[in-house]
Amino acid sequence: MTALGDLIEIDERTVLVLGQGLDLAHGQPDVANALVHRAGDTLVLVDTGVTEVFRAALLEAAGRVGPWSRALVLTTHGHLDHVGNNDLADGLGVPAEHYVPAPDVAQMRDPLDYWVRSFARVAGPAALPEPARTAAAVVALFQPMRPFGETTRTYEERPPEQIRIGPLRFTGWTFADGAVRVLRSQGHCAGHVIVHLRDPRVLHLSDEGNGPCGAMADADQLKLQTVLGSAALLFEAGEAGILTDGHTFAVRRGAEAVSHLDGLLGQAVALQEAGLGLVAQAGGAGEGERVGASAFTARFARAVADLGIGGANPNALFTAMMAVNQLHELGLRPESDAVDAPWSRPRPRNPEPAAPPPGSG
Repeated sequence: MTALGDLIEIDERTVLVLGQGLDLAHGQPDVANALVHRAGDTLVLVDTGVTEVFRAALLEAAGRVGPWSRALVLTTHGHLDHVGNNDLADGLGVPAEHYVPAPDVAQMRDPLDYWVRSFARVAGPAALPEPARTAAAVVALFQPMRPFGETTRTYEERPPEQIRIGPLRFTGWTFADGAVRVLRSQGHCAGHVIVHLRDPRVLHLSDEGNGPCGAMADADQLKLQTVLGSAALLFEAGEAGILTDGHTFAVRRGAEAVSHLDGLLGQAVALQEAGLGLVAQAGGAGEGERVGASAFTARFARAVADLGIGGANPNALFTAMMAVNQLHELGLRPESDAVDAPWSRPRPRNPEPAAPPPGSG
């Protein structure tokens, strides 16, 4: 049984600091795992979680991997459970740098607006009468919230690099003389990055490994699946040996990591297949036929349970968010802006010929 702030030592220079799961019913925020590593004389913090308890655990881990004379704080993405202690970079007593993804700066500045928009998309399917009130209640769980500090910059202020790791090529940024690689992934949300630590061969997926289907409004299912496949290839090529992420309270090594990644990809395919079947059952495969979003979401939740798919922080609201994203993935679109508008699939057809201009005939 793990607890918030527990430390898992990966090696003498690398520690995983464990977070906790979301419990809305009891007012408990989720807290993402963080990775603490020393590369030469540089302390590297990958995400900073939230809460004072977790802040203290980060400092304990930083002391364990020392000594260091400079610091590098890397934010994988802007969600509340990853950024609450980001100002820690300013208080370590050494020269420090802190980087965040530019596409996520807006949500870090105004998380309430981000979550209202995310919940409003599922107001009908999730029977959520007041998305703004729900979003405010969720955001209020994450305290204290200090996502920026004096040293904060965006990755995108640095020149992008082509990064070759074994047989694979990525775009991103390198730090600490190439010992730390930040790789653009952008599946879980618009700005998401993953981190590869060269010397211990640790690959930190952060929230790209949360489950087989993205939930957020700015998730990209194709990118999510692509990064999972690339991660598996890094293990098979021997370029990665240890897998960590934001919400699985475990360290996976070698073949176990590959099996885990393959399992997520298999679940993604199974969910898409189940979604297609649900659309067909509802009569929504043909032109002009409709799928009720609420009915689809209820059946989708049963399919998720039947397939044994969990993912990070499983709850009815996030499952509804996954269902809406699955409808998009299957090519359906809402027919209007109404709260629970039916969805249908636009059918391919040749455009109507344009009328000739007056006087041309």
